[in-house]
Amino acid sequence: MNMDHLIQPIYLVSAALFILSLLWMGHPSTARRGVLAGVIAMIAAIGGTLLLPEIQGYRWIAGALVLGSIVGIPLAMVPLTAVPQRTALSHAFGGLAAGLVGAAEFYLWTVFGEPGQKYAGHATAFNTGALVAEVLLGFLTFTGSLMAAGKLMEIIPTRPIVYKGQNAANLSLLGVAVLAGALLVFHPTWWGLFPLIIVLSLVFGVMLIIPIGGADMPTVIALLNAYAGLSAVAMGFVLDNKLLIAAGALDGSSGLILSIIMCKAMNRSFANVLFGGFGQVQTGKASTEQRTAKSATAEDAAQIMSTARLVVIIPGYGMAVAQAQHRVRELYDALIKEGVDVKFAIHPVAGRMPGHMNVLLAEAEIPYDKLIEMDEINPEMPEADAALIIGANDVVNPAARHDKNSPIYGMPIIDADKAKTVFVIKRSMNPGFAGIENELFFADNTLMLFGDAKAMLTSIVQALKE
Repeated sequence: MNMDHLIQPIYLVSAALFILSLLWMGHPSTARRGVLAGVIAMIAAIGGTLLLPEIQGYRWIAGALVLGSIVGIPLAMVPLTAVPQRTALSHAFGGLAAGLVGAAEFYLWTVFGEPGQKYAGHATAFNTGALVAEVLLGFLTFTGSLMAAGKLMEIIPTRPIVYKGQNAANLSLLGVAVLAGALLVFHPTWWGLFPLIIVLSLVFGVMLIIPIGGADMPTVIALLNAYAGLSAVAMGFVLDNKLLIAAGALDGSSGLILSIIMCKAMNRSFANVLFGGFGQVQTGKASTEQRTAKSATAEDAAQIMSTARLVVIIPGYGMAVAQAQHRVRELYDALIKEGVDVKFAIHPVAGRMPGHMNVLLAEAEIPYDKLIEMDEINPEMPEADAALIIGANDVVNPAARHDKNSPIYGMPIIDADKAKTVFVIKRSMNPGFAGIENELFFADNTLMLFGDAKAMLTSIVQALKE
């Protein structure tokens, strides 16, 4: 029986399901269906691949599946606050897999090939070029994603680590790796270049992420997703697997589109995100004006919000750190009982990954129609009697609108300052990831609620009940 007649239809169905999965995950009402479609597509892809005649050593494959499940299941059980770093680790594993497959293919074509069969039909210029791209993108995605996960977990400093001539040094590393790859394409017998490409890729992945601050991690995660997808596309050409090419293209293009959306949301370019050192503490210009923030109590906040017509809640990473999303739900329920209209303003880059706030609030079962995107909520902010900011900082800083010397100038923000009263739940007056003071904290209509977000929200809910 010609298995190709069975495998190719399986691959076609799998590719169609991958496309539908992305489509359905674009809206909350169909997201579960999208996840299920993606799972079925991956199972079909693995099953179809195992039917290939050249696949042997099923015991090794079964062992790898068991080992992968042992690692993967605990990773899937992490709390939602840890999803950004888990996503970065997933990208790291994907990049490592692509890089290792490329390395194995190269040495099978060359050093370990059967006598008389080395290079034949394999190490053509096109195949070698695809293999170099696969290895280069795979290994830099591996180390870059590990660095991103480290920054998200605060194992390594979240602030940008910069030094003079850094960009030139990083681009030189990449340039040497690309040059070595080009030489290998034209001279596939120069085996010594291949380990050099691997080492340079690994080092470049580290150096690429070091100068990027924690505030840019959402964009970096999306960009690394694109790199992993492109690496899978190259692997598809190397292995002559059409499904890998299709799935990798979907992954790479969606990651790139998401990165573009994130950059647009911050009014910044790719170059500025990757090489701008955004997030360094600003020390060049100290203000001579001594400003004092006004503080309030949970009882003050409860009294004002209970008599409000419209309250807009603006979540940020502080809510995620405190795991306060369920307390937010309790506050929402308490205000609704008082007849208050409550809406949630969602900034595209709030948190540590795209959609971070949406996921956390969905876990707390906040009605999705109450989650309003920035462009839609801003016209309503002047009508809001109260705005409650939970751990957000740079995304509500009015300096983005008028201070041309600010590193966030031009970044679209939520117009929280236009509400009649602004409450800010924050542990301290420390600057956000952009490294600058938030002038909103000193505004006449702003009251600071200092403390842990979960504890403060609990106190506000209790005051509302009393």
